[in-house]
Amino acid sequence: MAKKKIVKTNAIRLVEQQKISYHEHEYTWSEADLGARHVAEQVGIEPARIFKTLVAVGNQTGPLVAVIPSDHELDLKKIAKLSGNKKVEMLHVKDLENLTGYLRGGCSPIGMKKSFPTFLDTSAEHFETIAVSAGKRGLQIELAPADLCRLTRGTIAELTL
Repeated sequence: MAKKKIVKTNAIRLVEQQKISYHEHEYTWSEADLGARHVAEQVGIEPARIFKTLVAVGNQTGPLVAVIPSDHELDLKKIAKLSGNKKVEMLHVKDLENLTGYLRGGCSPIGMKKSFPTFLDTSAEHFETIAVSAGKRGLQIELAPADLCRLTRGTIAELTL
């Protein structure tokens, strides 16, 4: 039986254009269970290596992207200081697709409509590879943290509480 072909997302196309090594992981997406444990069980990656993409807005810089372990919370004071803002707040979910081109649960730090300042939590450096959304609900892309930083022109910093 032929293996089902995964639809290429913007994120996957950009990774391939840069000739970066990666793996795709499909899983059953559910609004009721967005946790890392659910994803990890289905794709066979430990939960600590599943990272989520959050979009915030700084009072000086506008939109910012934070990529943090999925079981942690973003420290808004830390990202404000790192990004040169006095105040940062989370982007409203209703504005996410219009700003990034991605839906909640499928927001990738790679391939957004525009390039925004991106920050990757230092904990990513503990792993050879991490998984982030590939730009579609139910699809993760696993790649080296250094490659993710290069693709997003990201900065590695401590971002969580």
